[in-house]
Amino acid sequence: MPRTLSCLALLACLLGSGRLAAAEPVDLGFRYPHYYTTLVINADGTAQEEREWSLTVLKEAAIDRAKRAYVTHSTSAQKAEILAAYTKKADGRRIDVSKDSYQVEANSGREKAAPAFSDMTTVSVVFPDVGVGDTIHIAYRLTQTEPLFPRQFSIAETFSPRVAHDDVRVRIDAPASMAAQYDARAMQQKAASVQDGRKVVEWTYANPQPRRTQRRDYSVFDPEQEPGFVFSTFASYADIAAAYGARALPKAAPSERVRKLAAEIVGSRTAPAEQARALYDWVATRLTYAGNCIGIGAVVPRDLDFVLDHKMGDCKDHATLLQALLAARGIRSTQALVNAGSIYRLRRIPVVATVNHVINYLPDLDLFVDATSKSTPFGMLPFGDADKPVLLVEGFREGMKTPPTPVGANQQRVVSKLKLSADGSIGGTIEVHEQGSIAAETRAKARHLSKDAEADFVRDMYRSMGMIGAGSFEKDDPTELASTYRYKATISLERFARLPGAGAFALHPLFYTSAPIRSFVESAMDLETEADTACGSGLSVEEYTIELPKGMRVLSIPDNLKVANELLSYSATYRLKGNVLTARRTLDDRTRGNVCSPAQLAEYKKVAEKVMDDLKAQVLYK
Repeated sequence: MPRTLSCLALLACLLGSGRLAAAEPVDLGFRYPHYYTTLVINADGTAQEEREWSLTVLKEAAIDRAKRAYVTHSTSAQKAEILAAYTKKADGRRIDVSKDSYQVEANSGREKAAPAFSDMTTVSVVFPDVGVGDTIHIAYRLTQTEPLFPRQFSIAETFSPRVAHDDVRVRIDAPASMAAQYDARAMQQKAASVQDGRKVVEWTYANPQPRRTQRRDYSVFDPEQEPGFVFSTFASYADIAAAYGARALPKAAPSERVRKLAAEIVGSRTAPAEQARALYDWVATRLTYAGNCIGIGAVVPRDLDFVLDHKMGDCKDHATLLQALLAARGIRSTQALVNAGSIYRLRRIPVVATVNHVINYLPDLDLFVDATSKSTPFGMLPFGDADKPVLLVEGFREGMKTPPTPVGANQQRVVSKLKLSADGSIGGTIEVHEQGSIAAETRAKARHLSKDAEADFVRDMYRSMGMIGAGSFEKDDPTELASTYRYKATISLERFARLPGAGAFALHPLFYTSAPIRSFVESAMDLETEADTACGSGLSVEEYTIELPKGMRVLSIPDNLKVANELLSYSATYRLKGNVLTARRTLDDRTRGNVCSPAQLAEYKKVAEKVMDDLKAQVLYK
């Protein structure tokens, strides 16, 4: 089931937090007596941000959390100033933080030149003498010297309902002439005031006694369900796409260097789809990923000569270079903005932070591709990009989404042919055929496994399984970005069964597989039933042929089983003919879409419980 990826670093302001549940109170380790935010926005899109907050330590376990506070900013686009920092002891004493206790970690270029990919600076404030009952206090100011988008500003924040806040105040001060949309959830809004050409919006919030939630899985986050506020000068998501494109698209114009490179990459290929695949593979495998957080560099790609010279870039750089290479071969494409994290719904009010990743869309092939992923084959999307709202930078379409993972795309078939010896050892071959994201993930792992390391891998794998074993395996060349993969292991295990004598053994793959049936079922047994969860489909088949010792008398084998609902089906057949045991288990998860509701998960779990019973069933012998 879940996964993830992110790129527009200054845009990603997402906090995973659960819905407020009517349950018993949380046993608090700390609380925030106050949390104040003031934003003064300028007409050009720059802003001054002041934050002040305090945290009281209630339990010993929270002391480490309270000892430090961090202020991070872009040194080329922001200025940071610590206004106050101190520890207030339980007896009322105030101990100010010495400036010697400010630790600064900065990314900078050589000999004071601009850094290539990040100029983020983090000021770490170390609070003195913090104990249970003490309160730390910090206030700081960030002054933005360059807007992320000219004459535009947006912000969205949420407050976890599992955290105690006694007094939250938010104040946004903007030019009255600046059109803006704003809203808040579970917060009290004061009447907006207009004076001297400025409009002020204020909210307050308190959550003095959080309630416990049973939620554990936050793979789907709906910001519209969380306490928090939104403020944006963007009229629509189309405007966000256009604002990004205004500076990004000119960078994608193919230069003579790009045209020459594109011709070299495609070689003799003539079909547009094959050319596109070759160009995609080149960008995905030849460019190293590097985050780019330099001021407006968070939303503006680098020049392609720089990217090609360094063979390095972030998601914007990958998408821009791929668009330029495609254009050089006459293949239409555009960039597209998506959330590669846990957001599957756009906020009602358009906020830049809702999208944090850039991919490409090829309209003539009706295909989305993510060249930032080094392991995803052409024609597929990483799980984190799929079934998400997407903003096309050119040809914007309201309500457009990336396609969900197709049902039947992800498959694994494991064929085990084994011989159990009279001394209890077992050996034979295990062949694995994979398809879709399962194959892509295994290929990615196999690329880093050298021939010399294979024997150690096998030995260590069996050791982790509590077995003594050895083996070797042959595999397809994992280098290619392909949606299929096959490998075959020849293995031998000591003391697999207790022989001679009576005993039992269960059936399960005796070699590494990416998607064993048991992993599906174990995940299902612990599925979230309080909130939506990221999910996906898959087919896993396990076949066993085991030749048993001539003198072994089998007392019983597991019963055949067939169970199904609308989402999931499972079948298992077992047969003993002479001294040869054969078994076939098939789990077919037909979940449509990448988000499952609590009701769907509850139905899934009902089938999974029955499957788990079958997986525990054993072959009894004497």
